Amino acid sequence: MSKPAGKLTVAFLTLPESTGSTLYGMYDLFASVERDWGLITEGEARASPFRPVTVTAHPGGFRMANGIHVLPDTTITEAGIPDIVCVPELLVPPGADISGRYAQEVDWLRTCYEAGSYLGAACSGALLLAETGLLDGCEATTHWAYCDMLAERYPHVRVERHRALVTAGEGQRIVMVGGGSSWQDLALFLIARCVGLERALQVAKIYLIDWHRAGQQPYTVLTCRAQTEDAAIARCQRWLAENYDHYHPVQEMTRLSGLTVRSFKRRFRQATGMPPIDYVHTLRVEEAKQWLESTGKPVEAVAEAVGYEDASFFSRLFRRKVGLTPAQYRRRFGALGRVLAGEGIPVVEPSD
Repeated sequence: MSKPAGKLTVAFLTLPESTGSTLYGMYDLFASVERDWGLITEGEARASPFRPVTVTAHPGGFRMANGIHVLPDTTITEAGIPDIVCVPELLVPPGADISGRYAQEVDWLRTCYEAGSYLGAACSGALLLAETGLLDGCEATTHWAYCDMLAERYPHVRVERHRALVTAGEGQRIVMVGGGSSWQDLALFLIARCVGLERALQVAKIYLIDWHRAGQQPYTVLTCRAQTEDAAIARCQRWLAENYDHYHPVQEMTRLSGLTVRSFKRRFRQATGMPPIDYVHTLRVEEAKQWLESTGKPVEAVAEAVGYEDASFFSRLFRRKVGLTPAQYRRRFGALGRVLAGEGIPVVEPSD
């Protein structure tokens, strides 16, 4: 399917299990870039740098989960490789097994990513990304009601329950948002990433969009059970969530568990899928991401805040897990979160 020269194609995967509000809400935000700002400030609409299209696996119209009738623009066999693919939510029960249900869509998503596309998932749409295998070994988030399902059915995915937005994969080209209305965050983030922060801010101002910087923690308390059925290990996980900056966390968790060193390490790995020290590093890197996104603290100060005395070691570890140095990560993801949060914190640009 051809596209106008200079346009970035944004394909919205259109599924019967999604809702029209998420699908067309994201569609409208991408379509409004430049267009609405020019109309409001200059009295003349400009052309959007994006070309949004709705894409489905099977031709023809159908009704979506909220009763909206949709006739997608094209099929995945005709769509080619878009610059961005957005997956709306899946309105399925949290315990549903979707394995094999979306085989064509999964293959297409994998092909697009391998060809260089960005992949974005709103809410429970992250389940479809997990089906591709692209999230294996990566951090991910989804709606709080689906976090347990994501963790249980895809054990190689590291579920970040309390984060409203998570990036993953090579070049951080996979973007996931958690809450039902956080598709707005997903669209703003991708707009900023692809055509600049200023344009994303214009959209946010026009639509009066608030950045969901608080995350999902206030909502997950009521529903999320312990991360493991092993009570001793669950107790250690809870302790670590509040004390990740402790200089000897594995030693302290071993003491807290009441187990021998060997038994603790074996049971911890069995419960979480990781050795204790890897779990500590993963949690610390996630906390560091939030520091880098929301503050202008130097990398050395961020390293110390999450428990590393050696900033060089922290930087190497961060790059190995994220694929970017802390400074690169801040340049890509820090400004948007801080500005949309209204904090006005200047960006500190430490050397790589």
